Amino acid sequence: MSGATGLSVEDRLDIQDLFARYSWAIDLADEELAVTCFAKDCWFDHLWQGRVQGHEAILANLHELWYDRQSWWFARHHVFDTFLMKAENGGARVKSFFQIFQHSVDYNTNFVFGIGTRDDFCIKENGVWVFQSLRVNAWTTVDQVPWKGKITMPPRPGPARPVSSKAAE
Repeated sequence: MSGATGLSVEDRLDIQDLFARYSWAIDLADEELAVTCFAKDCWFDHLWQGRVQGHEAILANLHELWYDRQSWWFARHHVFDTFLMKAENGGARVKSFFQIFQHSVDYNTNFVFGIGTRDDFCIKENGVWVFQSLRVNAWTTVDQVPWKGKITMPPRPGPARPVSSKAAE
């Protein structure tokens, strides 16, 4: 049975399962599971790495995160919630919020690494929901928050810029 979203309850649960598989895969460096989350021609747009397309390019991005900056990535936990799902163009548009929790191996403590929104498009391949496109919108500056209301708070100063040794002379 389909509701106002045009998706069945089963499809909605299967899409949530896709997000769970994706989290388990990327947070535990499970390359085989990660590939099963993406359509063959999927594109992946990650804030720090930019947009890439296809399994090989997505895995290269993941390898960079897992191995080139392992202390940044090890013991990370992605959580997705507050899903808005809607049938669209033979697939499903899925908007969600995310939080990334991190265990710092250097300080032996836990913290929130980041928050933001996602705008993904999912399709069924061989009867299984996968990402056709995945876009991360991490909130690192005020203008990245998709606020719909009027902003009435005063602008905040940005981080202080370090003074170069030449400017200090």
